[in-house]
Amino acid sequence: MSAAKRQLFMATMLLGLVSFVLPLHAKEAAPMISDPEIASRMAAMTLKLRCLVCQGQSVADSHSDFSNDIRREIQKLMSAGKTDAEVIDFLVQRYGDFILYEPPVKGVTMMLWFGPFILLIVAVIVLITVLKRRIRSREPELSAEDIARAEQLLSEDRSKGKTL
Repeated sequence: MSAAKRQLFMATMLLGLVSFVLPLHAKEAAPMISDPEIASRMAAMTLKLRCLVCQGQSVADSHSDFSNDIRREIQKLMSAGKTDAEVIDFLVQRYGDFILYEPPVKGVTMMLWFGPFILLIVAVIVLITVLKRRIRSREPELSAEDIARAEQLLSEDRSKGKTL
């Protein structure tokens, strides 16, 4: 077999293998939402929910299995006639306030809302205190006796002809 025929044979085998393997990784397409009102409500709601697997993405942006399950659950609840508030309450009851990108201000979430500001204030106070202590420690305070003694030693050195 010549080199050109061998390359053609290998390319054909590779193409056949790829066309066989790729469909094995395909998933079933997510069903489209037939009601446009539910679709728009879902789109708005999933942007406000955090994917608990990805944590940096909203449920709308994530492709994780968790987000797919949440979207199906939201669609099912909305199709059953639940309001947006009822769906959110169900999800918060099931997954906690962390599923919301903007958790409500209440006793449990106070540190989420105000913790960064409190830490910033404490850090600024500590920084100012440390800087003041450094400035004080660099400026030695000399008594009148110490200054007089230093002047006497300098004048003795000058009279002897020594220079600093």
